[in-house]
Order: sequence, then structure tokens, then C-alpha cells
Amino acid sequence: MIRVRFAPSPTGMFHVGGARTALFNWALAQQAGGRFVLRIEDTDATRNRPEWTEGILSALAWIGISEESPVFEGPFFQSAFEPQHREAVAKLLADGKAYYCDCTRERLQERTGSEHKGYDGFCRDRGLTEGAVRFRTPDEGVTVVDDLIRGRVEFPNDAQEDFVIARSDGSPLYVLANAVDDITQGITHVVRGEEHLGNAQRQELLWPALGANPPVWAHLPVIVNEQRKKLSKRRDKVALESYREEGYLAEAMVNYLMLLGWGPGEDREIMPWSEMMPLFKLESVNSASAFFDEKKLRAFNGEYIRALSPDEFVKRVEPWLDADWDRATFAKVAELAQTRVAVLSEISANVDFLFLDEPFFDQASWDKAMKGPAAEILSGYLARLETAEMDPESLKTALEEVGAEHGLKLGKAQAPVRVAITGRTVGLPLFESIEVLGRERSTARLRAALERLQG
Repeated sequence: MIRVRFAPSPTGMFHVGGARTALFNWALAQQAGGRFVLRIEDTDATRNRPEWTEGILSALAWIGISEESPVFEGPFFQSAFEPQHREAVAKLLADGKAYYCDCTRERLQERTGSEHKGYDGFCRDRGLTEGAVRFRTPDEGVTVVDDLIRGRVEFPNDAQEDFVIARSDGSPLYVLANAVDDITQGITHVVRGEEHLGNAQRQELLWPALGANPPVWAHLPVIVNEQRKKLSKRRDKVALESYREEGYLAEAMVNYLMLLGWGPGEDREIMPWSEMMPLFKLESVNSASAFFDEKKLRAFNGEYIRALSPDEFVKRVEPWLDADWDRATFAKVAELAQTRVAVLSEISANVDFLFLDEPFFDQASWDKAMKGPAAEILSGYLARLETAEMDPESLKTALEEVGAEHGLKLGKAQAPVRVAITGRTVGLPLFESIEVLGRERSTARLRAALERLQG
């Protein structure tokens, strides 16, 4: 049975790169009827926080990786495996595959004459009984990592120093703890970011030294921004929680993340999980860096929003509606708004004018629309609106007539009216908005705009 694992550290917000790694593992486990093991690597006591662990679980659940699934195992915590880590160190020492070392960085520099040279093996045969513990690496040949994505990767052994696997207090380092945990939990496939490829060389040595066959390796391509620099939390919007709070749909996010380094073929992109998952193959993942294009993600999200049923759209957008907004009024324009928002948080800017006593005037919109014959257009339309039928077609005809009197087509004539009614130059269809707003409130807004325009 295929057993994969996702092993995040609870030291901050949930990175979109981590979400991509989790989804690739989830797809592999689901299609093979295997298991997805969630292991929280919580050994960094100075940076770990319980709320970050909760954030990981919440973020995974949002993108469909649920503890309720029979594929899911965990969460497990790396700190609980420390006895096994210490046993592994003791075994490697007993087998002569590791040794104690009391060298400091300063003493190494004195011996080698450089602070940049690696460890020189000074303590290999000194027979020490305490200190940090180093793994004894081969002096010759190469260590081969057969990677499903990158192919055969060779690491010359003479370039690999005897690396530390435990501190002088006995606590294990990541490279050992990670290997021991994977062996203990029966992990068959290690699918993770390419930044761990260097660790794979060391773990390829550790697994057989601990009596286990190494797993299948697959190192995913790095995710970069539009400057082709690796996504950074200091520079880029990388927290999955930020996108959720902004109103991105989980389905759209999952779809987009699955395409970062992989594609289903036939130039298809918009595709639900149920269709993507069976097609996913690690061997088809590209080794080149993957561009995280937020504009494309936004376009994906708009497609998914428009594909919702009207009732589902109202349900999804509910958290972004102000508590005092009348839901019955919103329902009248929900389908119109659904076609105009790319993320759910944009709903307010599209419909708030319906619920405010006076619209919020966007100054840039006002300056753009309220010029030329704007006053005459507002005045003429106000006169017609007082008696016009309150259906979109009649309201449109009335404004076309006003525009014609001033030599303006509808597009130009409606700009000052739209700003007077909604406060902005873009938004819901104007005449449907006037119909929902009603005659009394619409004429009041036209009068207020006229007064403001005429000073």
C-alpha cells in the first residue's frame, strides 16, 4: 500500500507551497487507495504555537484534506517520536556507523585554515564517549537519489562531510528525525519541495544504515513569483488563509495549485478535483520552476463563482454581507452580482449602495463622470424618472432619450447617473439597480448629486 506523508512545521501561516505539496500527496494516496499521513514537526519549541497547528488542520480541511476521510491518518506529532530518535542514534553508534565529536567551529577553522571548509573527520576514530553525534559517510563513490521528477541525481561522497545527527544533549536533528519518523510510519513515497533534495542524499544513506529500504523520492519544483524569485512570505502573499479570507473558493484554489508544475493534458485547466485526481502522475510533474500567477488564480476563481447555482452563491457570499443588510433585497441582485465579482469580498463594493442611506462616492469616479453636460443629464433623467415605468427597459429608454438631447450615446449618458445612484463608475447593471432601489430613493440620489455638483 502506498503511504505518503505531509510534515509541516507549526511556525506560521500555511504557505501555498505547502498546500500544493499536500494536494499532490493527497491525490497520490486517494488514487492508489493508500494512506495520507499528517505529521506535525513540532520539535522547534521556540517557534511552535498551538494556534499554528490548528491553522494547519483548518487550512487542510478547507482544501478538502479532511480527518474524516479513511485515507487520512493523524495528526501525529514528531515530538512524540523522540524515544525512537534516540534509539536510532544509539543503534548507529553501536554499529559503528556514527561517532561522537567534540569539535567546535573554531577548532575546525584552526585545523583547516578556513571557515568555509566542511568537517574533516577529525573525531572519526578518537573513541569519544560524549559530544555531538556524526554519521560516518562513505569516502568514495556516489550516493544516488532516483527521483521520479528529476531522474537520477548523483551526489559525490567525497563532497559530503560526516553530518551531525544529534546534538551533544542527545536531541536529534531534523535529518535523522525525519528519516526515523518515515521508517516508523511505513512511508513508501516522499513527495516534498525541491529545497529538501540535499537532505535526500543524507537520508538515502541513513535509511539503509537503519535497516530500511529508502522510499520513492519525488522533489517538487520551486514556486516563484512574477520576477521568477522563490515565493517569500516577506515579499509575496503566500498564506493560504489570506486567500480564504479574501473570498477565494476552495475549489478554485485546489484547481489552481494542482497546475503548479503539473497539468492534466489536452490544454485543460478548469477541472474539478474528481476529474484531476485520477489523472495525476508524479512522473508528469515538471522539474522547472512553477509561476504562481495571482491574476490567473483570480480568473480561475471568477470562473468558479459564476458556475455556482444562485442559491449556492448567496450561501457562499453570506460571510461578506454586512449584518444589517436586508437579505431579501440582496437576493434580487445576487445573480447580477455573481457575474461581476472575482472574489467574494468584492460583493460589498457592488451592492452596498442598496443598503446605505446615501451612497459612498468614490472621488475618482465622481471626478471622471461629473463633467461636461453631467448636470443637464442628471436633471433631465430626474424629470423622466419621476413618471417612468420602473422596469429596466423603460428606465433605459428614458436615459437614451436624455442622452440624445445632448448628442450622447447611452454609454456616455449613463456615467453621471451611475455615479449618482451607486457612487461608482462600475458595478451592477444600472437600470436593474434603479429598479431595486426604487423610485423614491433613486430620485433622491439624483437630486443630492445635482446639489453637490452645482455647489
